[in-house]
Amino acid sequence: MSSFDRRSLLILPLALAACGFTPVYGPGGNGSALRGLVLVQEPDSPDEYILVRRLEDSLGRAQAPAYDLSYTLATETEGQAVTATNETTRYSLVGRLDYVLTARDGGTVVASGQVSNFTGYSATGTTVETLAGERDARERLMAILADQLVTRLYATADLPE
Repeated sequence: MSSFDRRSLLILPLALAACGFTPVYGPGGNGSALRGLVLVQEPDSPDEYILVRRLEDSLGRAQAPAYDLSYTLATETEGQAVTATNETTRYSLVGRLDYVLTARDGGTVVASGQVSNFTGYSATGTTVETLAGERDARERLMAILADQLVTRLYATADLPE
């Protein structure tokens, strides 16, 4: 019979330190290195406005920007549930966000990539309920994409020390 050895938990912090692990908000972490320094591309649509608002909530509004964040947002609505009479009763809203974070001094690409996700809404109620469901799904999707992007930046951005 095996038993759990609590002494092995003491080794975990040493192992993480040895592999170069740095807490995101710790000294030298990307969270504090990006806070208030990222100028996010201006929004051109209601979806982009929600996305940028969420990004600025997470990253802080840039007072003296050191980085530019550009993005391309694409959304698509797909029918998910269809009745025998060919009426769609549920939709998925699929979003894809391509991004590039560049340093303002020299234009070096610090991070780039893509995040994607989806949300859904029902179309079984009145027109007003369906439109409200779609609007809520869009807001949730933009929040999800923004949170994924910020997490990706914190985890992978190659920032100067």
